[in-house]
Amino acid sequence: MHVDKKKDLNKLSIEELGQLFPIFIADYNPDWPELFFPEKDNIIKTVGPEFISRIEHIGSTSVPGLSAKPTIDILLEIPDFTDCDVLIENLQKIKYQYIPCPDKPPPNMMFAKGYTPDGISGQTFHIHVRYPGDWDEIIFRDYLINNPESALEYAELKKRLATEFRHNREEYTEHKTAFIKHYTQLARSARKSYDCRFPGTS
Repeated sequence: MHVDKKKDLNKLSIEELGQLFPIFIADYNPDWPELFFPEKDNIIKTVGPEFISRIEHIGSTSVPGLSAKPTIDILLEIPDFTDCDVLIENLQKIKYQYIPCPDKPPPNMMFAKGYTPDGISGQTFHIHVRYPGDWDEIIFRDYLINNPESALEYAELKKRLATEFRHNREEYTEHKTAFIKHYTQLARSARKSYDCRFPGTS
């Protein structure tokens, strides 16, 4: 499939994006957490600490030993008074591309860095913007950190799916959903049980 390299990345079809950015699962890289920290500092400096409620390294690159797509995923919580137009302008200053995400929780936006019409350029980052909340991504991350056998099972699933859906990110993501939901719910249930046994803990 020919991909028009003059096209805005936001206007590419799912098929075109799949051809341009095929899915690749890399062995765990201990440098991944170290790549997060300077980018975190860069985001805080650019956005302003008063407009950040929390910033966390999430996704598979945040789990020690876990194979992953080599993209650093970042959860950025912002206060509900944040001017999102200003947020977009500020993150664009440090080379992030704004991606509207109407199917994601408010404020329905994410940002990506490292993607060009010619393919990947340098380290890729995703910023998932949310208002403060108790997010599944953090629950799932912590569960995998504390349960390496489940992390290994997840790695094997991702490797299989990456082979099957190398050029289809939508299908790749969809076929991981059941696994993620199952263990996230398991982790939430365990936490709820613990809180009931030990009220007042945090």
